[in-house]
Amino acid sequence: MRIRMMVMGLMVLTGRKLPAQTSVNGILYVNTFKALAIAEEQRAGIPAAIILAQGLHESEAGTSELVKASNNHFGIKCKDDWKGQVVYHDDDSRQECFRSYATAADSYRDHSDFLRRSGRYSFLFDLDPSDYEGWAYGLKKAGYATNIKYSQILIKLIKEYNLQQYSLIAMGKMRPEDEVLLVAPGGAAVAVVAPVVEGPAASGVALGGEVDSLAAVYPVGEFEINKTKVVYAKAGLSLLAIAGQYDIPLARLLEFNDMKEQDVLEKGQLIFLQRKRLTG
Repeated sequence: MRIRMMVMGLMVLTGRKLPAQTSVNGILYVNTFKALAIAEEQRAGIPAAIILAQGLHESEAGTSELVKASNNHFGIKCKDDWKGQVVYHDDDSRQECFRSYATAADSYRDHSDFLRRSGRYSFLFDLDPSDYEGWAYGLKKAGYATNIKYSQILIKLIKEYNLQQYSLIAMGKMRPEDEVLLVAPGGAAVAVVAPVVEGPAASGVALGGEVDSLAAVYPVGEFEINKTKVVYAKAGLSLLAIAGQYDIPLARLLEFNDMKEQDVLEKGQLIFLQRKRLTG
């Protein structure tokens, strides 16, 4: 079995660099959840750039106490119609009720559904998904957040982390292989690594734990094993997101990998994007 290898980890890039305001935690967050954001844009119509910017801001790049306690990446409060698990957290008032999720993917899906089902956000879906400024100002206008600078915060994050490219990938206006790598201050690329999760949010993705050692072995993105297309997927990634990113029906993806239906991968593993060859 022959695998085309590439070196991952920290490496100096000679191509385009992002502004120095980007942080390692922020880059790791984007690399962890970009596929899920792309899949959610394709499923629900919210721009991936907006999803990632809100996630970055609301979760403090995956490091907030609310995320650690509840996998709530978007700061969504309980509301009257919420029937799921809850946690209590100080926000505008002390010990407010927030939604709690089993996985980060559940939080991403509920965020999309929350915007889709609420009438006050309906006007946003008349905008072009590439109009991230319209979405940012529209979210503030509709009352998503009380911070008067919320729109500017989202726009700044989208520009700093080049998040617009993920909206364009979701729309088919940009090829995934043309993605501009996120670059940390100093010009080093941060490897795409999904940490092993510990603590209360063990079903989701928490930053700062052990790294997945196999992620440093396989190339980033699509490569070939035995003339079959494959990707290395990290623990915590959603199979639905992988299927959406590579335009493969989820049922076929499960079939290619001899897997039963499941949501989030419990450990890092190879995911075949085509039927495996019998000989090699």
